[in-house]
Amino acid sequence: MASEHGTTSDPVRVHRRGAVTTISLNRPHVRNAVDRDTATALADAFRAFDADPGAAVAVLHGEGGTFCAGADLKALSAGKGNRVAADGDGPMGVSRMRLSKPVIAAISGHAVAGGLELALWADLRVADESAVFGVFCRRWGVPLIDGGTVRLPRLIGTSRAMDMILTGRAVDAAEALHIGLANRVVPVGEALAKAQELAAQLARFPQTCMREDRMSVLEQEGLDERTALAVEFGHGTVSLAAEAVTGAARFASGAGRHGLDGGQLG
Repeated sequence: MASEHGTTSDPVRVHRRGAVTTISLNRPHVRNAVDRDTATALADAFRAFDADPGAAVAVLHGEGGTFCAGADLKALSAGKGNRVAADGDGPMGVSRMRLSKPVIAAISGHAVAGGLELALWADLRVADESAVFGVFCRRWGVPLIDGGTVRLPRLIGTSRAMDMILTGRAVDAAEALHIGLANRVVPVGEALAKAQELAAQLARFPQTCMREDRMSVLEQEGLDERTALAVEFGHGTVSLAAEAVTGAARFASGAGRHGLDGGQLG
């Protein structure tokens, strides 16, 4: 089953095929820079994805060969900047949201400034060889305000994050893979297809267990070990009650031997 929402002129388009929802920034004329309306549409699209019982994994990408150039600085300079408030949605829309399901960023071209922050918000990043990451807003005095100073050091370590944040330098796909900023690097033009393929693989797993394990990873940040283990146990008991007995029975019947179970991990 495939469905699509949004016209060719809408700033955010949504396409669902099976359990995979692709959410696309659709402002290629400004390198997918995000203005206030786009941020709102992006947040609404991901809220709808999270609430959709038939959707398992989302892919976020940018049309026209650029992932996202950040906030729309022309709109900001004209007094029509993104929403900036301590509560509610972040300036880029989704940056304060914690979804119950995984999101994969499919990155071609620039993922910079707020675009980098969108990439960091995702659970996984599939980048093609044209990808460029960077805190390019450094040169304009525009701060990281959508999680960049929080998620980047947690993802790649304080030393490497500080280098990127202070210098604003460009990081190419090869370096991004080396430092853990990208999870996969694929040939130019294949980021979206490979991200959708990976999303489909994740969607075939027992979903309760995968989502509970994911949430345990997200929630353990900053906790002491004893507390984190208790949180993990709580999530694990949900999975045990929902799926573990069925999964064990499948294994006992011969499925999954030697690491094979009808789907390949990316």
